[in-house]
Amino acid sequence: MTTTRYGRRGLLVSLLALSACAAVGPDPNDLPVPTVQAGFAEGEGRATGSQVAFWGGYNDAMLSQLISNGLGQSFDILSANEAIRAARADLEAAGVLGAQVSGTGTGARQRAGGDGVSVGTANSSSLSAAFVFDLFGGARREREGRRAAYQAAEADLQTTRLAWLAEVIAAYSDARYYQQAMALTRETIASRRDTLDVTRNMAGVGVSTQYDVAQTEALLQTAQADLPNYEAQFNAQVYRLSTLLNLQAQPLLAQMKRGSSQLRTPPGPGTGVPADLLRTRPDIRSAQYSYAQSLAEIGVATADMLPSVSLTGTVSDSGGNTSWGFGPSVSIPVLNQTALGATRKRRQAEARQAEIAWKSSVAEAVEDVQTAQSNLRRYRSRAAMLDQAATSYSRAYTMARENFEAGELALLDLLEADRSRFSARLSAAAARNTAAQEWATLQIATGAGSAVNK
Repeated sequence: MTTTRYGRRGLLVSLLALSACAAVGPDPNDLPVPTVQAGFAEGEGRATGSQVAFWGGYNDAMLSQLISNGLGQSFDILSANEAIRAARADLEAAGVLGAQVSGTGTGARQRAGGDGVSVGTANSSSLSAAFVFDLFGGARREREGRRAAYQAAEADLQTTRLAWLAEVIAAYSDARYYQQAMALTRETIASRRDTLDVTRNMAGVGVSTQYDVAQTEALLQTAQADLPNYEAQFNAQVYRLSTLLNLQAQPLLAQMKRGSSQLRTPPGPGTGVPADLLRTRPDIRSAQYSYAQSLAEIGVATADMLPSVSLTGTVSDSGGNTSWGFGPSVSIPVLNQTALGATRKRRQAEARQAEIAWKSSVAEAVEDVQTAQSNLRRYRSRAAMLDQAATSYSRAYTMARENFEAGELALLDLLEADRSRFSARLSAAAARNTAAQEWATLQIATGAGSAVNK
């Protein structure tokens, strides 16, 4: 690199005139709008619902309270907030790019010899300042890049919220499902005990055999063995909730054990059109800002290859003697052009990668909505049919038990009706759980809940 200090005025004026020109490199504020399909495969194009607390649709007060409290103390969200603060600090630092001011001061006691001896204090101070002109917009591009990084950090916080919401709702819904499974198992245990008592009485009078008693005992013991498994699964989901919510597990476990019904699938939601995702999905916006940041870095790398001009000045005071100096400095990179050019090529390749990632995030978001929409529609239908099946099996079991006690039905037929009823009721509960969670998945896929804040 060669540097010419206090160069000709004509060269300085010419270079300064360039500072009024547009910044080098692509403009990160002028991004093309990605092409998206007109509508979702199975969508009606109805407007989406509220972008804030969509989980209120479950009408579950405890879930709403847990989410409201957890938004302010989740480790993931707290960490994402710190990332925003770091990006904001970088952006604030960009506001003083190109200007540097520094000062020094010293003081010392001195002793002078000779014919006499004198002791005194010597003070000195200096103040220096430098300003680098942004001739080709490199500093401007750097500020734009940092602004884009800050905006990406804000979008990442919203993405973190959505991921956290998905986990909280899934853990809560699963916990309520296992609670329902425990209730169904206890009911089944009670009914099978009754059947066992009846079978033993019948065996006592010779109406049934010890084989029948053994069959009934085995079915009861199977249900009793299922109960600890469901209890363990319930506890595991509550412990997961305690971590997600940053709460102590024991009080939360006691609160959850008080019981509540399973989450029910609310109506809706509307999904809008794919173009809405460019606005509502924070991960798409984050990818867009990352692309803008990459474009800004191309401008910075390009400006580094071009001349730069700075004005420097120094004022110093030493022992009452004041001196100063002021003048321009022109820096022209010559010997490192190859390395600077390679850096610029790398930034261009990184920008193309960021553009591809942005477009890919749009395609994946559309896929998320279409998959969740398809799943919800079918899981709702499956849950409704399994509920009907559970009702029918319960009715069949009631009739089978009445006939058995009247001596008109074999024990094996009663036990089969019992098994079918329990299996159908458990399957219906599992289907309701899946449908309820898929409703949240579709909400989150459209970006709902990303703007909520504590």
